[in-house]
Amino acid sequence: MHTSAASLGLRVNGAWERLPPGLRHRDVADVAVDSHDRPHLFVRHDSQVLVFSREGEFQYAFGNGLFRMAHGIAIDGEDCVYCVDNLDHTVRKFSPRGELLMTLGTPGIGSDTGIDPDAPVRVHSVERVRHPGPPFNGCTDVAIDGNGDILVSDGYGNGRIHRFSATGELLDSWGEVGSGPGQFRLPHAIAIAPDGRLLVADRENDRIQIFDGGGGYIGEWTGVQRPTDLAVAADGRVFVSELWRPAGNHGFVDDITTDRPGRISVLDASGEVRVRWGASTGDKNAPGNVIAPHGLCLDSHGDLYVAEVTYTFAVAPGLVPADHADHQIQKFVRTPSPRPAP
Repeated sequence: MHTSAASLGLRVNGAWERLPPGLRHRDVADVAVDSHDRPHLFVRHDSQVLVFSREGEFQYAFGNGLFRMAHGIAIDGEDCVYCVDNLDHTVRKFSPRGELLMTLGTPGIGSDTGIDPDAPVRVHSVERVRHPGPPFNGCTDVAIDGNGDILVSDGYGNGRIHRFSATGELLDSWGEVGSGPGQFRLPHAIAIAPDGRLLVADRENDRIQIFDGGGGYIGEWTGVQRPTDLAVAADGRVFVSELWRPAGNHGFVDDITTDRPGRISVLDASGEVRVRWGASTGDKNAPGNVIAPHGLCLDSHGDLYVAEVTYTFAVAPGLVPADHADHQIQKFVRTPSPRPAP
């Protein structure tokens, strides 16, 4: 197994984003690219979508004042943008220029999943979810399949995957609460592999679950740590962002006695880890390392964008100093392979 982004021909550009005066954010919750390879950053504080050129020049913004908590973002084949707001319990679809086209879920109202707000928590607040429910309660991510169906992972207050038609009709839901096959402890991200398999980052169960296109359980990949997002390359490789688990933090799979920093892993199409890098040694804030990786995507050139929620996860609770707060978006540029000598 390789242990650096350079083994993939990726060179970090930590200063890629160039914000104009007057725009700010403390977290980048997720990132997606459109058909022109323009990165769309779904940011917090202020929550909105910021659109950049591939070179990092700011283009335009939309959605400011609409979102309660930016979480997941996806872009379909027509460059429409889907934004998941986990505190508002909604998924909103926008035109490429940011006009609101559709809202899934009831703004501000979570579905009934039997949550007991007074129940003690040992590992994570998802322990308070008593049963799965309809859309949505703390939804997390969205993916669009080849038919235009909208797949949503519903995680913080639920334990389900929901499928909607392109027009917003609920077609199907599946998933239970727990750690067995087809059960979830915070389904945090969803992605579609080239062969049609559905990959779900089951964050607090430390695994990726695999389903067929109809939601039938196929299997799971373990050996990952609190997976937060998934990006699937055209060749089937899966890029995974994995969240930091500080020493003393409990898990559903095992208890942690040592510090396990965040990292990026690259799995082959069968789930084997081929490349992994992060801050297992050295400074978490160093370029190329990650503090709180929360979202990632690949563009058509093979460049990798990694989004982090450093303020929410690490600065605010005092895990890292405030001067680490600018560690929010990194671009890993794919460098051309050298030509063989004549």
